[in-house]
Formats: sequence, structure tokens, C-alpha cells
Amino acid sequence: MVNVGEVFRVVVNSIARSKVSLIGALISTVIFPFLFVAAALDMQGIIKNPYFGFLTYMVMGPLFGLGLLLLLLGIIFFKGTEDIGIYTYEYLKEQFTKPGRVSRVRRLIILITLIINITIIVVLVFSYSAFHYTESVAFCGQFCHRVMNPEYVTFQNSPHSRVSCVECHIGEDAEWFTRSKFSGVKQLFAVAFDTYSKPIKTPIGGLRPRRQTCEECHRPEMFHGAKLYVKDKFLPDEENTHLQTAMLIKVGSGGYRGQEAHGIHWHVSPENKIVYRYTDRERQNIVEVKLIKADGTEVVYAKTESEAGNSRDSGNPDSQQGGESEMDCMDCHNRPTHIYLSPDEALDLKLFTGEIPRELPFIKREALAAITKKYATAEKARNGINIQLLGWYREHYPEITEKQSSLLAKAVRGVQMAYVENVFPEMNVEWGTYKDFIGHDDNGGCFRCHDGSHRSESGEFISTTCESCHTILAKEQPASEVLNICAMEE
Repeated sequence: MVNVGEVFRVVVNSIARSKVSLIGALISTVIFPFLFVAAALDMQGIIKNPYFGFLTYMVMGPLFGLGLLLLLLGIIFFKGTEDIGIYTYEYLKEQFTKPGRVSRVRRLIILITLIINITIIVVLVFSYSAFHYTESVAFCGQFCHRVMNPEYVTFQNSPHSRVSCVECHIGEDAEWFTRSKFSGVKQLFAVAFDTYSKPIKTPIGGLRPRRQTCEECHRPEMFHGAKLYVKDKFLPDEENTHLQTAMLIKVGSGGYRGQEAHGIHWHVSPENKIVYRYTDRERQNIVEVKLIKADGTEVVYAKTESEAGNSRDSGNPDSQQGGESEMDCMDCHNRPTHIYLSPDEALDLKLFTGEIPRELPFIKREALAAITKKYATAEKARNGINIQLLGWYREHYPEITEKQSSLLAKAVRGVQMAYVENVFPEMNVEWGTYKDFIGHDDNGGCFRCHDGSHRSESGEFISTTCESCHTILAKEQPASEVLNICAMEE
């Protein structure tokens, strides 16, 4: 009669006599308690460090799985004839056919089944947790800190800071999920071997379908009317004069729910399909625009060869990366999340929020001079900004450094933040590295098409009328006066 305890002893001996099984047993036994405690702490949100999650799910989890695999392989392929007999068909047949042995074997089967099920559950839980970790903002933005720091910092300061990275960069479609994972593997190798580009190139062609992504939250049928927009600006004078520009942005409608397409979102109306041809990777040089109307007729607006320039033959690597694309959300909203401000905009924002005190004379002018200097690292930038501002006020306004040192210290911190939130010297991200196509600064954005040089065969030009998109109510006027104008408009 077979004793269950004896069978268990034979199994243990089998593990002990197989070096592979023994190594696997040691790995899984040592790793499991640490893995269990680490996972519990992570699930409770007690430890926020992204490297803790990596250690838990990407190091200890696979090691635990490897230990179990080695344990199983060692037992199955154990070569000892005496011990291997308990796994043969003849052995099992004998136990189920001889009276009195079935109940004992049943206990062993239940025990083995319980252990296997528990192991499977543990592996599945940790596999899911590992997958969830790789989808987290912490993994995307903080794990490769040096590489992704510009993207992570600007993401935190953006309107989409509560939207996880994978919502836009991966999504739910199986095709794009697979593509993104393969792309991620290549990126890991690039980071490991330091072959990634500095700065990181904008993945214009690498995002999943842009309208499908954006319109999950921003419903096009709800775009309508006009939006009052007030832009704050501070002059680089002694008083840091506060000026405002107020305008009505004609957001318009794409022509849904029976409305006629009008305003800015006329460009994404189902009644109009716009296809454009570009000659550079950044899609700043648009040489042809084709409008396909609802009735199928086409109007092509193109630049002449002299207007288009010779970028395709200039030897510029980007000149070979042209192509054709249908216009969608990202052609205007090209930086919806990773927003990099200009030096003026960054300082104006800090002055408006009070992070840089407006009471300090010439703070806008001196801050602008400090942050537009070249610095090798962010740390050197912080030190340089601090030294320059303190030195200037000590020389020209010694009473401020003596009696209002806390106010000056606050201003220095605000100026430093304006710099480190937008410039990342270690990744070669300087002021203006990434262009923003909202509006028409530096002849970009809207002016890529609405520049008066795209003409149809009939001689018609793409509209350059400012009133098509906005109505300016006040331009760079004192803030108090603009508030009165806006009140009257309302």
C-alpha cells in the first residue's frame, strides 16, 4: 500500500537530486516572500518610486516564474529510474485499479492540484500587475528619467496631465497595441546602447489614428460657437506693465447635427476632406493642399516651384521625408500634451500666477536675459540664473536685496522654474526646439497653408482673412481696460 507521505518524500528527494529543480526551488522560495510584500505595498500605493515597481514586476516577478519553471523541468526530466517511476502511466494505472489505494492517491492529486492552481493564480496576478505597471505613467515617464524627462515634465504641466500616456500613444486597438509594444522594445535597446536621438523626435507618423484618439473625449459634434480668449503679456519695463489681448476665437462647427460647417473646425467637417503634401518630416513646408468637397469635386492649391523652395534637393536629411497626409486634429493641435513655451510665454505665465512677483522692478527684462543664456545642464542653469539675478539687484537695487530678500528669492525660484519646465540641456531641448502650430507664431502653424502663396488653377488663393478664425477685441492694452471691454462684450 502506497503511503502519501512516502510519495511526498520521493518528490522532495527528486527535487533535491536534480540540480535544476534545486536551483528553481531555492529561487522561488527566496523570492516569493519579498515579491508578496513588495506587491502588497505597491497595490496599497505606499511606495511611489517607479524603480520600486520595476524591481517588483520586471525583476522579482520573472525570477519567481523562472524558479517555478526550473523546478518543473528538473522534476519532469529527472533521469533517476527509481524516482521517475511515480510519474509513469503504469504507476498511475496501478493506483487507480487496486482496492484501497484510490483514496490515498486522491489526496495526493488534490494536494498537487491545489499547489498548481495557487501557482497559476500567483503567476497570473503578477503577470497582470507587471503589464499594468508597463502601462503606467510612472513607467513611461519616470523609469528612463534622463530620456523622457522633457516629455514627463511638460506632460505634468499640460491640460492632459490626468490622461495616461497609453490612452494616446497606444489605445485599445490590437494593431496599434502590437505596434507600440514592438516600438517600445526598440526604444529600450536604444536607451540601453545610448543610440536614441537628442532631442527625441516627435512621433508624427507613429501615433495611432489621431482623430480616433482625440475624439474619444473631444466630440466633434459638440464643437460650436466662439470662445473668448484673453492672452496676458508683461512688458520688460520697470513696472513690468501688464497688457492683455482679447479675442473671440471662432471655434465653429464641423457641420454636425444639421449645422453648417464654419469656423476653425470647418477643416474637419465630413463634408470637406483636405489632403496636403509636405516636403519635410516636421510638415512645416506644405507645398500643395487639395480640397475634396461633398459632391466629389476637387480644388488643388499649390505653391510655385520658387515659392515651395528647394528643400527637397538641399541636402537636408528631412527633405527626403516628405509625403502626403489627410488633415486631422494633430495638424493644428500638434502639441496637445507636451507643450513647450517660448521664453516670453514662460515668464508671462509665472508673472501672471504670482510665482514671480511683479513688484520687483525690471524683473521681466532681467529674467528674460537670464533664461535665454546657454547652460550645459539644468543644475548649472539654476545656479547661473540665481547668480545673475541676485548680482544685478545687488548692484542696482541694494535696498531690495537687504530688505526684501524673501521676495527676491521667490522671484529667483519662479524664473528657475520657467526655465527647467521648458528647457532640458541634457537632451538638447532648447527654446523653440519643438514648434507649436496653434496660431501663427514665427510664420508657422496656420501660415503653413494660409500664407497667400497657395493658388488654384483658376487663380483662387487659400484665404488669408484674419476674421475667418478670430475677432480681435483688444490688442496689447492695459489689463484693466481689457476687462471692461470683455464685460461689454458679454
